Amino acid sequence: MLDYAALSALAAVIREGSFERAAQVLHVTPSAVSQRIRALEERIGCALVVRAQPCLATETGRRLCQHVDRVRLLEQDLQGMLPGLGSAGDARVTVPVAVNADSLATWFAPAVATFAAAAPVLLALSVDDQDHTAEWLRNGTVLAAVTGSAKAPTGCGSRPLGAMRYVAAASPSFRARHFAGGVGAGNLTQAPSLVFNSKDDLQARWVRRLCHRDVDLPHHTVPSTQAFVTAALADMGWGMQPLALVAPHLQDGSLVELVPGTPLDVPLFWQHARAASTLLAGLGRAVEAAAAEALMQR
Repeated sequence: MLDYAALSALAAVIREGSFERAAQVLHVTPSAVSQRIRALEERIGCALVVRAQPCLATETGRRLCQHVDRVRLLEQDLQGMLPGLGSAGDARVTVPVAVNADSLATWFAPAVATFAAAAPVLLALSVDDQDHTAEWLRNGTVLAAVTGSAKAPTGCGSRPLGAMRYVAAASPSFRARHFAGGVGAGNLTQAPSLVFNSKDDLQARWVRRLCHRDVDLPHHTVPSTQAFVTAALADMGWGMQPLALVAPHLQDGSLVELVPGTPLDVPLFWQHARAASTLLAGLGRAVEAAAAEALMQR
């Protein structure tokens, strides 16, 4: 049998980022946390924690953390069905989820907020590009993810959510200054674009579809969904903006499409570990219901 006190210590260290903060959460000393993890590493036969700032899990450590998350979900269900086992009281189980920043800033946060208000959970949300969140699920860092990949990792389920619509937008003055004669490969190589981070290829995808070839785009990096909109409003550059976020700006004219009628629709999927948990299933239903209202449905 696994030592679940040691597994809880491991999960706390990875979640909190240090032995000291994990000890505070568990109401024990840092020495006790260290001893539990050392004993677990000796039993497993490999390192489970990369002792850095913050502490990180090794591949085996991540798998054990995922196992702990699943066990806690199952225990929560069991206590609800078998009151004789003892009540969890005010205890909440942490559910780690990965989501892309644009979904989090628009439709996703209200959906999970409503769910979390009614369920005994604490959501640990991690943000990454929609084409990379599936890797968080694959390596065991999270139990569920909003992702751009239709194919689920082994041991996980996948359901389509719909598509998030993006438009290539800029301020009227920016478009007049850089694209007065229309939008083409020539002026796109000169006009600054906006990217969220190095993984963000939405601008390149839109340009490839428009120009039928790859174009080298100069860009500013703006790693914030709200700041991405603010930067466009301030004439900093053009970028692929979530229509749900910039519709008011398009209506009042403070932002305009570079080429009207050329949206980019990005399909999204809800992927989750196949754990027989009513909490995880309930979260999935809340996410799917919100997506049905907010995303483009085919």
